[in-house]
Amino acid sequence: MKKGRHAAIIKIIERQNVETQQELAEILNREGFEVTQATVSRDINALKLSKVPVGNGHQKYVMLHQDEKHLSAKYVNVLKEGFVSMDMAQNILVVKTVSGMAMAVAAAIDAMKYPEIVGSIAGDDTIMMAIRSVEDTKSIMNQIMLLLE
Repeated sequence: MKKGRHAAIIKIIERQNVETQQELAEILNREGFEVTQATVSRDINALKLSKVPVGNGHQKYVMLHQDEKHLSAKYVNVLKEGFVSMDMAQNILVVKTVSGMAMAVAAAIDAMKYPEIVGSIAGDDTIMMAIRSVEDTKSIMNQIMLLLE
């Protein structure tokens, strides 16, 4: 049942812009899946879905973990869409994002698998990344800036 629901969720978000968990639950219910918003929330976490901007202040759910060949460009696009600024405090890198985009940008950066990044924590518009050293922090900042060009 869960696998079928997950497959349906992926198809739904690929063919239409779904902005909220409630909206996704309503679509799933119309398609014959009896779900609550809480079930959809768990499914979104299990599928590792992220929200990305679609313009006019709206967002949609997307699946960032797809075929590796296509991922790099998608991650860079998410980074470019959400990035505002960054600064460092020793080996901590702080990235500011557009409101609501920190989790998507953090997921994109994490998916790039920089070995210098120990871990990331994302809020609404701020990401804090623990980096192995001050030198590595400067290197990561340079690498991110190159991606943004």
